[in-house]
Amino acid sequence: MKDKIIILAAFLLILFGPAGCRTGGIEPELAPSDEQFLSQVRYVITSEERRAFLRLSDSERPQFIEEFWKRRDLNPDTPENEVKVEYFKRLSEAGKLFLGEGREGWLTDRGRIYILYGPPNERQTGAISADASGHCREIWYYGNFPVVFADPECRGSFSLATVDLSRIDALSLALATTRGSIRAQLKKDYANFDVRLKKKTTEESRFEGVAEIEVPYASIWFGAEGGMLKTVLELKMELKDSQNVVRWQHQSRHEVALTAQELGEKKGEKYLIEIPLIIEKEAAELRQGRNKLEITLENTTGKERIHKVVEFSLE
Repeated sequence: MKDKIIILAAFLLILFGPAGCRTGGIEPELAPSDEQFLSQVRYVITSEERRAFLRLSDSERPQFIEEFWKRRDLNPDTPENEVKVEYFKRLSEAGKLFLGEGREGWLTDRGRIYILYGPPNERQTGAISADASGHCREIWYYGNFPVVFADPECRGSFSLATVDLSRIDALSLALATTRGSIRAQLKKDYANFDVRLKKKTTEESRFEGVAEIEVPYASIWFGAEGGMLKTVLELKMELKDSQNVVRWQHQSRHEVALTAQELGEKKGEKYLIEIPLIIEKEAAELRQGRNKLEITLENTTGKERIHKVVEFSLE
């Protein structure tokens, strides 16, 4: 009997003790506003963020929510958090568009895709979307990529049938869900862009070459605009001689625009920028030692700015 009491006491301690609701999988009771927050951001909150939120006290959670959206603000210099505004706009629209499935429209599969990827370029509904078996379906096109929702019994309740959405990941608001880690990863990958200086002419009074810069498409952060993925790469270059005197400068903007399908097809490829480099009057100064070609490349969508230096001699 004594052993049974000890076992029962241990069980109750695990179940109801201070750590029970932290490590035993039992979520603490939340205020209605906090429950609403977790419910509404279910499509973009990470598991780590959710666990952190649940560990906080009631008084700490408002600060967490404020920081949560700050991390997703792609342009902190503007007074409006565009990602937050767009997210709640889509949530509201999904709630109105996808009624009739026994739950709020934004909680349906179609609502989830609408919130994450935005309105499709084309939406096929009704009889034209019934397949040969007589089952009903709805097809959304993002560019040329189809997202299929199936309604086997034709009752107006659609489930996502497309398994792999990786081809349109670049359109998803989920890209902004871990902005800090995404930007850190982008910086890591982006810093590995290749720079090559090809010499064409190295005469006594003339230097002519081409600077080649290759940026992996996987490292470029795009924004969605009119069904396309777009960004601008801003390039600045300076050529300094061995005495650190600037002998040549260059500045240019390079617009990159792709469909989601094209970006998927270019996975593993690199975007090439070629800049002619011609020096005539000051070529002699470049023969005095090691020169430095400094390159600064900024992705205007993600505000990632990477600086690289290539050293070379004309001999």
